[in-house]
Amino acid sequence: MDQPSGRSFMQVLCEKYSPENFPYRRGPGMGVHVPATPQGSPMKDRLNLPSVLVLNSCGITCAGDENEIAAFCAHVSELDLSDNKLEDWHEVSKIVSNVPHLEFLNLSSNPLSLSVLERRCAGSFAGVRKLVLNNSKASWETVHTILQELPDLEELFLCLNDYETVSCSPVCCQSLKLLHITDNNLQDWTEIRKLGIMFPSLDTLILANNNLTTIGESEDSLARLFPNLRSINLHKSAGLHCWEDIDKLNSFPKLEEVKLLGIPLLQSYTTEERRKLLIARLPSIVKLNGSIVGDGEREDSERFFIRYYMEFPEEEVPFRYHELVTKYGKLEPLAVVDLRPQSSVKVEVHFQGKVEEMSIRLDQTVAELKKHLKTVVQLSTSNMLLFYLDQEAPFGPEEMKYSSRALHSYGIRDGDKIYVEPRMK
Repeated sequence: MDQPSGRSFMQVLCEKYSPENFPYRRGPGMGVHVPATPQGSPMKDRLNLPSVLVLNSCGITCAGDENEIAAFCAHVSELDLSDNKLEDWHEVSKIVSNVPHLEFLNLSSNPLSLSVLERRCAGSFAGVRKLVLNNSKASWETVHTILQELPDLEELFLCLNDYETVSCSPVCCQSLKLLHITDNNLQDWTEIRKLGIMFPSLDTLILANNNLTTIGESEDSLARLFPNLRSINLHKSAGLHCWEDIDKLNSFPKLEEVKLLGIPLLQSYTTEERRKLLIARLPSIVKLNGSIVGDGEREDSERFFIRYYMEFPEEEVPFRYHELVTKYGKLEPLAVVDLRPQSSVKVEVHFQGKVEEMSIRLDQTVAELKKHLKTVVQLSTSNMLLFYLDQEAPFGPEEMKYSSRALHSYGIRDGDKIYVEPRMK
């Protein structure tokens, strides 16, 4: 049978990891030395291969000599073949079947939807634990074939595959712990529930950048579908518009990590309100949007939640409010404290034995204050010396000698004193 045209896996391997491009390094796991081969072999005298091979964007279309792949790749555990031109699953199988210890395989952005994956080919993937098929447009039939032949698969990446629906596999995949299925078009929750049926042991479900609408499922059903789900990512789920959808996340019995940025429901709230309202509604989570939720933050958020809803009409108060009132009791509204800096103060102006109480602005400078005092003390600004006396200052008056200095920088308070003296000639 004719070899497919294009560059082979073995050809690219020899080029990239030649001694000129990848010098030999001694030490455990650093590389493998392959001795010279019979005359006529395209291999170099030696190749120094790490256990992690990165051969992305190299124009690979086929496997090449399988015996040579077996000789070089017996120790390889991770293989990145993303963004190549592999369109025949048979060629992928020839590569993988000769890498006996392969655990991680990235086939993203290869046109593999152009061929059918047969079960005997999929069998060569049996030892793979992490498989990446992003932007491969792999059909669900292909995914099902893979699932049946990979008994130890733990992580599966199916992003950017234009999925609008999910097709259930005839068998469950009990081994899968992480499913990364972002940037598709899975809108209806009935499609998401199929993932729970297929992957009952799922620990992490990443659904970001889908147009997911309301979570239309009963609480009991959610608990049965995702009994082991610990983490869910719903970033930019454009259809989530109501708090009831957030409350339903509490139905997952083991959920402790949630990511919920960029959903319409939260857009009208401030950053602080979003975080506190989410934490208060999700009592079991320990991490929100990547940040740990400590005990102190949880209590603050739950108390905030009570105060936030205490003035709402009874019919609009969520059930969680009553649970938290039972926990903390009915709280008093927080006192409104104005933390804005004081804009003016009342001071005593002393000049030649006379005292006059005046209100002065703190945003003005010493030079501006002198102009203000000019008519009061009948001195020109150039002939005027000012001294400031803090009520609690232990060292006596401080001369206000810098004309451009703002009054607020002195820390002037109500009741302090300013002394005016003529400049001595």
